[in-house]
Parts: sequence; structure tokens; C-alpha cells
Amino acid sequence: AVQLVESGGGSVQTGGSLRLSCTASGYTYRSRCIGWFRQVPGKAREGVATIYTGDDARIAYADSVKGRFTISRDNAKDTVYLQMNSLKPEDSAMYSCAGYGGPWVPCALLDDDYLYWGQGTQVTVSS
Repeated sequence: AVQLVESGGGSVQTGGSLRLSCTASGYTYRSRCIGWFRQVPGKAREGVATIYTGDDARIAYADSVKGRFTISRDNAKDTVYLQMNSLKPEDSAMYSCAGYGGPWVPCALLDDDYLYWGQGTQVTVSS
């Protein structure tokens, strides 16, 4: 079975950093779009960042995180990371990673495009 497992969430103060990991198993990891999304109860899910795991690591970010978050990959480990710096209280959310069902590009930050989802990891930023 396909599994995407997130880790690295936690509680930090404003200005702090966290690194999230998303490790895939049972999934054709190469040549796929892997995205990070976040959701706060009562609000729509927001696409944060996405990366292509093929030879060309195409990357896209939401405007709200540009310059603060960095998405990266380690294809040898079937893992995508989200380095989050200069965290703000409004970054608090459940963060989930997701993967496309096929080798389609470009990668988008639209949750409807992603077939496989992890369970999520909570990020809480206190002021």
C-alpha cells in the first residue's frame, strides 16, 4: 500500500524553525510531484510548496511562504523535506504531504491534483 509519512512537526516560538519530512513507501516516488499542504480547522486547505522528483526539480511556493520555506528532496531516501524558517503564528496548522498519481508536470498547488496523502503533522507557532 502507498504510504506517505510526515514527521518533524512541533511547537516553536515566533521566528523559530522546523524541518518537516515526508517519506514515501509503496509509491512510485520518482518523477512525481510531491506537495506540502496545510490546514487550519474551519478553513480550506492551502498548498504551501511542491517539488518534482524527476531529473528537473521544479519547485513552486505559495506567496505566503516564499523566502521563508524551502522544499527539497532526497531521492535516495524517497523523502521530501520542508524547511520552515522565520515561522509566524499564522503558519500554525496541520501540515500534510501529498503525491501525484502519475508523472504529470508542471506540479501545482491544487489539492485536487494529488492522489495520495499522509496523515499530517501539527505545527504550532506561539507569539
